[in-house]
Order: sequence, then structure tokens, then C-alpha cells
Amino acid sequence: MTTAFVLSGGASLGAIEVGMLQTLIGRGIRPDLIVGTSVGALNGAWLAAGSSESDLRELADLWRGLKRSSVFPTGLFTGFVGFVGIDNHLVSNRGIRRILEKHLRFGRMEDAPIPLHVIAADVLTGKDVRLSSGPAVDAVLASAAIPGILPPVVVEGRALMDGGVVNNTPISHAIELGATTVWVLPTGYSCTLSEVPRSALGMALLGVTLAINQRLALDIERYEGAADIKVVPPLCPLDTSPADFGDADELIRRAQEQTAQWLDEAPVEVGQADLLLPHMHR
Repeated sequence: MTTAFVLSGGASLGAIEVGMLQTLIGRGIRPDLIVGTSVGALNGAWLAAGSSESDLRELADLWRGLKRSSVFPTGLFTGFVGFVGIDNHLVSNRGIRRILEKHLRFGRMEDAPIPLHVIAADVLTGKDVRLSSGPAVDAVLASAAIPGILPPVVVEGRALMDGGVVNNTPISHAIELGATTVWVLPTGYSCTLSEVPRSALGMALLGVTLAINQRLALDIERYEGAADIKVVPPLCPLDTSPADFGDADELIRRAQEQTAQWLDEAPVEVGQADLLLPHMHR
């Protein structure tokens, strides 16, 4: 029996995965391998280096200290050259690279204590690419390179971008790697926003999270017969923009509590895709 944790993308909503992980690890549920995309690759890389409860408390503290300016450092010049076509992105990735270089606890993917695989997308072919070896910072950075916002990352001669474009929650890769039980940790999406995001970044990230959750719902239905798939319910209702890093503490706490309640209720693993379908709150 091989257990995989599969972590999706979702920008600032990645804090939700931290709360889920704290509860799962606290209940003795641990992965034999980890597959992550985008911010799920970042959280997965932390987990791959150490899956103790104290390790996850440190990850939670890191999330609580994040600010949008440290993750997406913006400037008029960078945005202008991207807009007019001089460059292919609007925001530098130096903020995320700095975070990874400071906190990532192994240098190469193959050195991770728990096997780690991150998913990116080939810019030219549009195909998803599984990165399991090579420099860890570059691999995670490539998986998180949101197209148009962050620059693609060249790995082994290929320009790569955010894996969420083609495979945001890579259940298929976990199954290909031999997983018989797959715990899916989705970030969900902002289903109760009271107003339209005011920034271009906020609008772009909202659009991405809406699209990737619908893709995830389809993948859950597709692979339910191939492995024992357990989808940890995302937070709902949720009114935090994926560009807002100020609610990390609340998101972590809510995800901890909700995941614990879900486990205590002995979840029925039918209709799990419905958790991620578009819906309205009245």
C-alpha cells in the first residue's frame, strides 16, 4: 500500500493546505510520496523535508508572516515592460525565490526525505511535466510560475510555467507513481467574495482558481476507480481573495478544525467532485 498526498495550487489559499496537513499528520496520516502543483509544490516541499507536527507549526508561522509584497513584488517598470510586450511577465519571481532559498531544507529534488514530485507545464508544448530530480528551488519555482504574472523558469532547456494550467491537482501522476491511496488537498476557491477584486493580480488569480477547481472536479470523477481517493473538503464559504495573504491565520485555523470534524464523521467517499463545482451562497 502506497499513500500519496496531492496538493493543489491556489496562491494565498495555500494556507488552507497547512491547516489540513496539521490535522492529518496529527492523526498519524502520513504520505509515502508527495505530488504538488504551484503553491502546493511549495507546501509539499516543506512537508517532504520533515512531516512532524513541529515542522508544520514552522510552516504555519511562515505563512502567517507572508505579505503580498514579499511574494509578488511589483513595480511600475516591471508591469509596464510586460504590458507592452518587452517582457513576458508582470511580476518578478525574486520574492518567491528568496523565500525558497531561505527555507527549503534540501538542495535537490532527489534528496528529499519523503519523495517529492512537482508538476509544471511546458510553455511550448502545453504538456504537463513531472519534476522529480534536479535543483529543488528551480523545480518549485517553475511549478509556481503563474503564466503572464510570473516569468517561466528554464529547467533542462525547457521553459516551464505553473502546472496548474494543465494539471492543478495531479492525481494522475500520483497513480502513475504507484499510489493506492490518494489524499487530495484542494485549496478551493473564493465562493463568497463581496466585491470584484480591485487589482489585476487579484482578478487573474481568482480566474485561475475557478478554472482549476472545475478541472479538479473532473479528475476526481475520472480516477475514483483507479485508487482510493480521499478529498479533504475545502473551506466553504470562503471570502478570501487568492491574492490576499492577510488571512493566513484564520484559514489555517478553520482548515484544521474542519478537517478534524470531517475525519471524526467518517467521511463517505461518494460525490466528492461536488465539493469543487461552482455554486452560489444566498
